[in-house]
Amino acid sequence: MHLDVRQSSRAAAAIVLAVLLALSQRLLAEDATHVVTPSELQQAAVKASTARQQNLDEVRQFFSSARAQEALKSAHINPKQVTTAISTLDDAELAQLASRVQKAQTDFAAGRLSDRDLIIILVAVAVLILIIVAVR
Repeated sequence: MHLDVRQSSRAAAAIVLAVLLALSQRLLAEDATHVVTPSELQQAAVKASTARQQNLDEVRQFFSSARAQEALKSAHINPKQVTTAISTLDDAELAQLASRVQKAQTDFAAGRLSDRDLIIILVAVAVLILIIVAVR
C-alpha cells in the first residue's frame, strides 16, 4: 500500500507539472503577439516628433505675423512670453492649438472672418496658452 501512495503522488505531481507547462507555453505565445519591434518604436517616435515640430512651426508662424504681434501688444500681452509658452505645451494641447490656428487662417482667407474677429481669436488663444502654462 505504501507503493500505491508513492505512485499516485508521482502521477499527481506529473499532471500538475504538465498543466503548468501547458499554461506557461500558452501565456508566452500570447505575449509574443504583443511585442513591438525596436524599428516600429523608432518609427512611431519619429512620426510623433515630426508632427509636434510641424504643429510648433505652424503656431509660431501664426503668432509671429505682424497682425498677431500688433494684436498681442494692443491686448498688453508680451509676444515673447507667448512664443516661449508655446513650446511648453504637451503634444495633445499643441495639436489642438494648431488645429484652431489652421481653422482661423482658413476662415480668414475665405472671408468668413474680419480682421477684428481674427484679432479676438488670436488674443483668446494667447491667453489660453498662458493660462495652461501658468497652471502647470
